[in-house]
Amino acid sequence: MHNEDSEPQEQPAPAPNQQQSFAAMIGANSKIAQNADGGIDLLSTVGGVRGILETVVPGFVFIMVFALSSNLTWALISSIGLGVIFMVIRMTKRSSLIQSVSGLIGILICAFAARHSGNAKDYYIPGFYTSGAYLLGLIISVVIRWPLIGLLFGFIRNEGVEWRKKADRLRRYQIATWIVIAVFAARLAVQLPMYYTDHVVALGLARALMGVPLYAAGLWFAWLLSKPAETTNVATQDPSVG
Repeated sequence: MHNEDSEPQEQPAPAPNQQQSFAAMIGANSKIAQNADGGIDLLSTVGGVRGILETVVPGFVFIMVFALSSNLTWALISSIGLGVIFMVIRMTKRSSLIQSVSGLIGILICAFAARHSGNAKDYYIPGFYTSGAYLLGLIISVVIRWPLIGLLFGFIRNEGVEWRKKADRLRRYQIATWIVIAVFAARLAVQLPMYYTDHVVALGLARALMGVPLYAAGLWFAWLLSKPAETTNVATQDPSVG
């Protein structure tokens, strides 16, 4: 028999939207950092000075050694050796090994590609696939109206995914994502012709210049373009004063 005096049972909370949960996970695990002024901390975002060196120097040394010696083996040994040295330095300083280990794995994959074909230019093939994958993922995020840059920046701006409900914020994050898309598209547009025309040294230099520096510049412009509009609070003056 139904008891009219009984308190209504508390309804279970609705399950979180899977898309929002996934978006929050992406934002929480992003490496985007802010500085004390609330702007994007590009140096921390790209791993600091050490992270930049670990990313750029092995590939740069590879192409320099190959250009000077025309010896693929020595070029590969130099590149892999630097990756190992960076990892050992991380271990001795008891700092995070994630970036140096992932960097060494990337170097080994590139070295395997070049050694397998016997052609130095194939050292850069894995990078083409990586850029292509990021390019495709970013484009898909824009098409489905979940722009990836919005997920990254929205999280550290404490916007969550609420920005999707505001047409202007969504539009800004769409455009910001297109800026980063342009970075990866530019890499492929410039470097693929060099690969197919066997300009190996030029390809190596382009890879170094269009790696971290270009990516950081793209993030910086995307951050500026997607900044929320500043609201001006006008204080109401008391007419009795003065």
